[in-house]
Amino acid sequence: MRTDARGLAVAIDAVCRIQGEFTLRSGLTSSEYFDKYRFESDPVLLGRVTEAMAPFLPGDTEALGGLELGGIPIATRLSALTGLPVIFVRKEAKTYGTCKIAEGGDFAGRRVTLIEDIITTGGAVRQAAESLRELGATVNDVVCAIDRSEPGKNALHEIGLRTISVLTKADLDDARAR
Repeated sequence: MRTDARGLAVAIDAVCRIQGEFTLRSGLTSSEYFDKYRFESDPVLLGRVTEAMAPFLPGDTEALGGLELGGIPIATRLSALTGLPVIFVRKEAKTYGTCKIAEGGDFAGRRVTLIEDIITTGGAVRQAAESLRELGATVNDVVCAIDRSEPGKNALHEIGLRTISVLTKADLDDARAR
């Protein structure tokens, strides 16, 4: 792992890995929890994450697609850093107002790079990519801060989506071990 990535992994792990009694989404309980919102709500750490992510953006990106909820602060900060427009992609379309799945500028016919905080199974990313494609966007890539997926569990490549990650779960575990 690059030295700068190692330092980022150490900082994120120190802030986000918390101890206690937690019920996980699966229903299982754990004495440890990774609270991703802690790095997203810290302006200094969020800045470090977006600065690390920016070089990973494909050169043909025309818009950033921040996924609800965790991808939105990252995509917003990346937009300010790179000058690329951003759209905000909902988990499901609103049933009122504009009734859109994605808010912001026009993205039909544009190359949209999805932005996500953490990918575990890729389900939300898959749904967002398929929704945006149906609306005319070209979506080939997702850039995430952390890929927590187990080997063979991230099947985004099956829908032609490349996953580009700054850090992995192994990087965070390695940071903790040091």
